[in-house]
Amino acid sequence: MKKKLAFTLTLLAGLSATAMAANAEIRVGFVTSLSGPGASIGTLYDKGMKAAYAYQDEVGGEKIKLIKLDDGSDPAAATQDARKLIQQEKVDVLIGTATAPSTTAMMSVADELHVPFIAVSPVKIKPPKNGHLWGVAVPQTPALMVKVIVDRMAREGIKNTGYIGFSDSWGDLVYEGAKAQEDNGDPKVTSNERFARTDTTVTAQALKVMATNPQAVLDGASATQAALPLLELRKRGYQGPFFGTPAMLNDDFIRVGGDAAEGVQVSAGPVVVTEQLPDDHFSKKIGTKFHEIYHKVNGGDAKDGFSGYSFDGWLIFLAAAEKALDKAKPGTPEFHQALMDAIYDIKDLKGVHAIYNFSQDSAYGVDERSLVVVKLVDGKWVYQP
Repeated sequence: MKKKLAFTLTLLAGLSATAMAANAEIRVGFVTSLSGPGASIGTLYDKGMKAAYAYQDEVGGEKIKLIKLDDGSDPAAATQDARKLIQQEKVDVLIGTATAPSTTAMMSVADELHVPFIAVSPVKIKPPKNGHLWGVAVPQTPALMVKVIVDRMAREGIKNTGYIGFSDSWGDLVYEGAKAQEDNGDPKVTSNERFARTDTTVTAQALKVMATNPQAVLDGASATQAALPLLELRKRGYQGPFFGTPAMLNDDFIRVGGDAAEGVQVSAGPVVVTEQLPDDHFSKKIGTKFHEIYHKVNGGDAKDGFSGYSFDGWLIFLAAAEKALDKAKPGTPEFHQALMDAIYDIKDLKGVHAIYNFSQDSAYGVDERSLVVVKLVDGKWVYQP
């Protein structure tokens, strides 16, 4: 009887261990915009994530399960998706999303429920007074994106620039970045015109920008909608140069902007022009690998910067997960804490966009090495040393 009982307990223990091993997978929740006005960008984040998962789908001997949801470009839906992934799908980390408002919404949920969040869209993040945020941002800071391109304006002798951008948090971030550079002797901003992401015309705003007689125009929109100001200003006779941010780096912007977009200069992550970079550039090796995998899984070339943010977000997660597994099991609060701690401890991680160095004092981990300037020439982005 004792032998039978011992055997039964041993068997149960074995089954329990097997079950625990089977459930030990690391679960990642990924949210992007596959529909709505942010879809032209959201689909690129999705393609980048497909390349990332193909690059590595396990870490430390643990399989990674990727769960993807569409937020429809709606911050309310992004909030619901984040809660569903954490409370129902029991994910260990969140990655997302395609628009700044929705990304901010996801960050709030992650911070509330204490699950690490890796933001792949540019957002303005302020650490709380007590403790630290449960997340970091992969992209270059909006202020840095704007600084690099405004510095290029000054380098080209431009003394003032008009501004037209989105009437949301992204538009605010670009405008604030440009205004902040005025004190450094960079171009004076002569206008602050805004339009909604769903608008189909910007005639009134374009006329107001032109009324200030700017030498150049800074575009604070993104993707397809970023072409609207350029088209309207050219239609109204504006002949000056256009400048922008990485938010304009996609095929839809080039297609819709057409001749009006030709010659626009934007700040960009080096991954956009990997082949044009010198061999000793930090992004050359991993960027080349990314492009190879991207082409294999998506059947085309990565001509944007957004897909690279997803890929770098995955690299950050992988580096942190490898360390966190030494301290706790996936699916537990202890693992979430260990994972967040490991993310903040990342030092000199080379990605396709930047060399990442995080800390609890800042949700951002990049510097000016993460940006280059590119110019649209004959429909292609060309590196500008």
